[in-house]
Amino acid sequence: MPVDLAQDRLRDDYVDFVRAGLGSALDRDGGAEHLTASCFVFTPDLSRVLLCFHKKGRFWVQLGGHIEAADRSVAAAALREAREEGGIADLSPLGAGPGDAFPVDVHRHALSSRFGRCTTHWDIGFAVVAPDDSTPVTSHESEDVAWWPTDALPQQVPEGFGDRLAVVLRELAYQRAAHAECAPDSGRMRNRAAPPRRPGW
Repeated sequence: MPVDLAQDRLRDDYVDFVRAGLGSALDRDGGAEHLTASCFVFTPDLSRVLLCFHKKGRFWVQLGGHIEAADRSVAAAALREAREEGGIADLSPLGAGPGDAFPVDVHRHALSSRFGRCTTHWDIGFAVVAPDDSTPVTSHESEDVAWWPTDALPQQVPEGFGDRLAVVLRELAYQRAAHAECAPDSGRMRNRAAPPRRPGW
């Protein structure tokens, strides 16, 4: 269960949305509302986050985009988008365990007319870590991409983005603590269940 109760309730809405869509929820051409995949790229100490300046939105935001037919999962789509938009190939998922991709953020938001026929994105966010010395490369989809301190974000971010990032960081701290307690070699292994997974994420 996410550390944020609002996130947990919203994830239930996501499950209902996907079930009602009968597969079209994953397709950008399946309707004005659909799922998207995003990726919060951090440095190993989680002190910096990689953001891109979105051409249509005119703001700094995490990397991400639409899910493609070739993507094996939403997590795979998020990782692909992060590599394409950030230009960093060496990305390692952060989640419930080593190398394990696990949703750390869900965010449903309405879109302006600049986004064309898309009216609402149901975004599923994952987290990855990049090496400290990683140098991002701006893609054709963005005007810029840069590292920002997690406690000193740029002014041009979507409303509430700072709060979202804070929840993501709390979720990652919880996941790391839970994994450390359950690790067989930690000397502190407890009968603590891993956070429940949502099917297909």
